[in-house]
Amino acid sequence: MEIIPAIDLKDNKCVRLSEGKDETSIVFNKEPEKQAAYFENIGCKKIHIVDLDAAFGRPNINIPSINKIRKSVSIPIQLGGGIRTKSVVEQYFSLGINYLIIGSMSVKNPDTVIELSETYQNKIYISLDIKKNNIMVKGWNEKSKLDIEDFIKLYEETKVRGFVITDIENDGMLKGLDTIFIKEITKKIEKNNNLNKKLIIAGGLTNYSDLRNLKKMNLKNIDGVVSGKSFYVGNIDLIKAQEILDSDV
Repeated sequence: MEIIPAIDLKDNKCVRLSEGKDETSIVFNKEPEKQAAYFENIGCKKIHIVDLDAAFGRPNINIPSINKIRKSVSIPIQLGGGIRTKSVVEQYFSLGINYLIIGSMSVKNPDTVIELSETYQNKIYISLDIKKNNIMVKGWNEKSKLDIEDFIKLYEETKVRGFVITDIENDGMLKGLDTIFIKEITKKIEKNNNLNKKLIIAGGLTNYSDLRNLKKMNLKNIDGVVSGKSFYVGNIDLIKAQEILDSDV
């Protein structure tokens, strides 16, 4: 399991939000490419990028920063936020992004996403953005009518890499991982996970106790856990975090 540091982009700056609300942004770094280089230099194996402007319907604003980040690091990048058309998918892969995280389009146009997963095998994650047991879309502002289990089944026998599970109500709140939420969602995925899709946990990571609790859950197929605000406010040292995840604790 990897600790995956996050870079949330807004106006080409590295920011953090609370509960994914646009108006709550706080700038942490005005040069996100340097933040990305720092993550690689300390040994992180992957970077998680969210294009917030694109998620809120303001596309292309952060393309300059995404380009700079890609050129600044050699480690894999997974990117999500506002990926709602086939052409956007093609654009990001042409920029050298390794993995894409698709939310709204995976709910509204699953056939297109399944087709893309055939073209870009093992490179697409499906975003499970959950709030009050609802799948949220369009920058987490709109409820989907899809049942979570039915939605998961859509992608069971496809070439998608896996699922990124975000606890929206916990995201950026520094209240700790909700282990009950994680157990419930991962159980639903494992029930329909014959092909062993990879899982990434996001939303709520606060301190080292969260990492130890996550390890103790012994969940299958957990690829990593995203560290956003927990890193930026100094709660978590990423090197120590990875040591915990690599340990037998």
